[in-house]
Amino acid sequence: MGRGKLRIYLGSAPGVGKTYAMLSEAHRRVERGTDVVVGFVEHHSRPRTEVMLTGLESVPRRELEYRGGTFTEMDLDAVLVRAPSVALVDELAHTNVPGSRNAKRWQDVEELLKAGIDVVSTVNIQHLESLGDVVESITGVRQRETVPDEVVRRADEIELVDMSPQALRRRMAHGNIYQPDKMDAALSNYFRPGNLTALRELALLWVADRVDEYLRQYRGEHDIRTTWQARERIVVGLTGGPEGRTLIRRAARLAEKGAGGEVLAVYVAASDGLVSASPRELADQRTLVEDLGGTFHHVIGDDIPSALLEFARGVNASQIVLGVSRRKTWQYVLGPGVSATVARDSGPDIDVHLVTHDAVAKGRGLPLPRGARLGRSRVIWGWLAGLAGPALLTLLLSTVVPDLGLANDMLLFLTATVAAALLGGLLPALASAAFGSLLLNYYFTPPLHRFTVSDPKNIVAIVIFVGVAVSVASVVDLAARRTHQAARLRAESEMLSFLAGSILRGDNSPTSLLERLRETFAMESAALLERAGEVEPWTCAVSVGAHPVGRPEEADVDIPVGENLALVLTGRALPASDRRVLGAFAAQAVVTLDRQRLVGQAEEARKLAESDRFRTALLAAVSHDLRTPLAGIKASVTSLRSDDVAWSAEDQELLLEGIEEGADRLAALIGNLLDMSRLNTGTVVPVIRETDLDEVVPMALGGVPEGSVELDIPETLPMVAVDRGLLERVVANIVENAVKYSPDGRPVLVSASSLRDRVQLRVVDRGPGVPDQAKGSIFEPFQRLGDAPAGAGVGLGLAVARGFTEAVGATLTAEDTPGGGLTMVLELPTAGRSSGDGPDSPAGAAS
Repeated sequence: MGRGKLRIYLGSAPGVGKTYAMLSEAHRRVERGTDVVVGFVEHHSRPRTEVMLTGLESVPRRELEYRGGTFTEMDLDAVLVRAPSVALVDELAHTNVPGSRNAKRWQDVEELLKAGIDVVSTVNIQHLESLGDVVESITGVRQRETVPDEVVRRADEIELVDMSPQALRRRMAHGNIYQPDKMDAALSNYFRPGNLTALRELALLWVADRVDEYLRQYRGEHDIRTTWQARERIVVGLTGGPEGRTLIRRAARLAEKGAGGEVLAVYVAASDGLVSASPRELADQRTLVEDLGGTFHHVIGDDIPSALLEFARGVNASQIVLGVSRRKTWQYVLGPGVSATVARDSGPDIDVHLVTHDAVAKGRGLPLPRGARLGRSRVIWGWLAGLAGPALLTLLLSTVVPDLGLANDMLLFLTATVAAALLGGLLPALASAAFGSLLLNYYFTPPLHRFTVSDPKNIVAIVIFVGVAVSVASVVDLAARRTHQAARLRAESEMLSFLAGSILRGDNSPTSLLERLRETFAMESAALLERAGEVEPWTCAVSVGAHPVGRPEEADVDIPVGENLALVLTGRALPASDRRVLGAFAAQAVVTLDRQRLVGQAEEARKLAESDRFRTALLAAVSHDLRTPLAGIKASVTSLRSDDVAWSAEDQELLLEGIEEGADRLAALIGNLLDMSRLNTGTVVPVIRETDLDEVVPMALGGVPEGSVELDIPETLPMVAVDRGLLERVVANIVENAVKYSPDGRPVLVSASSLRDRVQLRVVDRGPGVPDQAKGSIFEPFQRLGDAPAGAGVGLGLAVARGFTEAVGATLTAEDTPGGGLTMVLELPTAGRSSGDGPDSPAGAAS
């Protein structure tokens, strides 16, 4: 037994009409033949609500004794034993009297749903658990009876019962809600206009969130890719610092304000692939942004503001979220910083948000790796310190403090050499040591102003100075190279970790993998080439970026993967040390390509199995539905040819009519079988023309009895761009199906209206309808409901209609008819949207 469905009428305040709406729905369902009982409805002595209970079966309530009084509650066991199709249970947030099976009424409802009973209930917005504090701050009243938000959100249907504050207060003043003795107190306290307005806004916003969820679900189910509303793309600039999580959460909140908002977190690293941030912090931030529905990107660029803006414009971002700089005040002397530069250069098309955080002006928490591939400016400063430093020291020691002594002079010159090593590396430090030793010899070692040394001790001192300077410079340079190697290994480990993670996540997209590779190494394009054999030409299996090459010889980087596969990149030559990571990327790209092809082969196998199922069903249908009319035709013909019976003219007319009906059934069946075969083989080639709907629809009604269809096709409708013949077949099949299931005396309504660039044709019947879970399967071949009328065919009519509809670029869906029945909705593109070059859009055979 399946779980029942829950429908909730949500109101902003007592008295808006929730219970009345629930009882009205109950009467509509009873009229449709649904088994409805009243489990518990509280009418609060409101005459109009009390009248609505007339004609509805009520389950007697259970009486409970509590603190000397007698109270009534819903008899849950009695409702379960009665087992109706639908139970009405008012006041979902109600707290049951102690002694009941469950503490809350919503728990009773859960038991009914688990038993397969549909439930219609009511609740006010102030009873939602998450809004308790908000409601108390508005009304000053703490709601003791609450229901978890998740219980309401899980409801299959939520309908807002809305009423303006003025109308609700008038209803209160007329005595339709509370008794006269309570009216004045209610109007002056809880039912103040401000309270009612705020509660109404809460209800509207809460339901709007649910509508957004339904819209996203609808777009996903119908594979709608076009934009229905401007989409916000928000780029978050990350440094790897602790403020990153704050920025990501703020960007997520901004994205939630616009439907379909997208968050893209980006970390900009230097072109050498080194990461100056904590890998663990970046990994945590990647996880956070992915948990919030965003994406993480690793971008290469030496100029961080330019790289960030280039990425934002590349993804068509509308906003950038950055943290206020962690620089200390004195560091602004070195430049304005990333945040200020991005805000200055963003232009009018991108908004920049600067978000404060706890690490503002506290300096960078992580030291930058020193000496790792020193930049050009750093090397220049090293040479200046190595050459200008000793010269300035010589001038200072000769004029200002001339009598410090040779030992102190050497220490000062050694300091200049160490500074040159720290700034520029080994070569500036060696030059500083050599230049300093010459200056020490010439200006400070007797005899002065000569490159000779009279005292052997001074020679030893100068030699020791040069040795110490060279040693210090070598150690600093070695540390820089080791730091660089460690940073490269860390970057490589991150890349390899990403590849391992993509395997575990089952990433089947070689395109996304190559795009990550191209971004990581700042290449123009990346492609995976393959060939059938050593003498066969290369073909491109997958590529990203601009102008991918077609042969490995034309690429800047070529990574062979086996004999007949190669990963090629263009943009710049990469060092040999990068080939290990490139090889891992290439191997993973091949794995994902093979996996993608296996998925395609599995899909082809599924289609073959579906085709086999179709043929099996076809044979089963033909064996019965072809034989039945043939048997009737043969019996009628045999009777007419028989000489044993003298048939009257009336009898002969009846027999001939039976032959004609059987032939018509055979013709319709064979026509549908041929159409289904054409759809399965893809040989339906529509000829799109501008067509008037009011000309095609009447022609499609020739196969239904006269008077069984009502037409409402305005002459002012715009022309539609369809294949006229296919549209006629679609309408004919839909209408014939509706007429079969409509009760006698209830004609099918065929109406049309225009909506922006679409024309909507609705075929409305008053038959038994179709359950929600079966609405998708009725368009599959050989599908018939269990209560289909005899002679209703083999179940191909709607399948053919759906196939022809998709062939002409239209859509066909099924909806419930208000009051009972089924409505087929056919949406057709107007002639203005036709993409053809002339009146006949696609060339080919006419349908």
